[in-house]
Amino acid sequence: MPRPLVPNRRERILDAAEALVLAEGFDAMSVAAIAANAGIGKGAVYREFASKRDVLDALLQRGTARLSDRVRAETGERPPLSVAYRASARALLDDALMTAAFLDDRGILGSHVTDVDDGRYRARHLGVVEWVRDLHSRGELDPRVDPESLALALSSATIGLLSAARLLGPLSAEQLESAIDTVGLMAAGFERN
Repeated sequence: MPRPLVPNRRERILDAAEALVLAEGFDAMSVAAIAANAGIGKGAVYREFASKRDVLDALLQRGTARLSDRVRAETGERPPLSVAYRASARALLDDALMTAAFLDDRGILGSHVTDVDDGRYRARHLGVVEWVRDLHSRGELDPRVDPESLALALSSATIGLLSAARLLGPLSAEQLESAIDTVGLMAAGFERN
């Protein structure tokens, strides 16, 4: 009888850390707690990661890849802007860690939000700008649309959707899904048929 697959040590550490970050926040999490939650010794965590900040960086990188994979699986390699927006917004809403990262949520990411100064957030935005520029250069968007402005508008709409329940009160999943579709329809207005 084959043995069940057990995630490798690095993945076990990341799974344990993600659960802790979401439950307690980054600042309250410790390497000892990660190790205990993963069922390994503290030294095993340090063999994989130099610090708990490195663990969080790896979590965020894994989360970004997870989102990209989900959107690509749902939309294919070169989806229209409106389709990609809808899929990306739904993926973000379904992923608590990446929602926290997108919003710079101090309750979850804690001091990491203020300490990160390596330009990663700007790099993510510039990636969206480049993607919209690519759509523009392929003639898939209205030529009157400035790619950087459109990327900023879509990111701002996403930030608004992700923080809407906190600011406006409880919203149902159906309300959020409808709002995502509405922004997607607005984005479709910039597409060339």
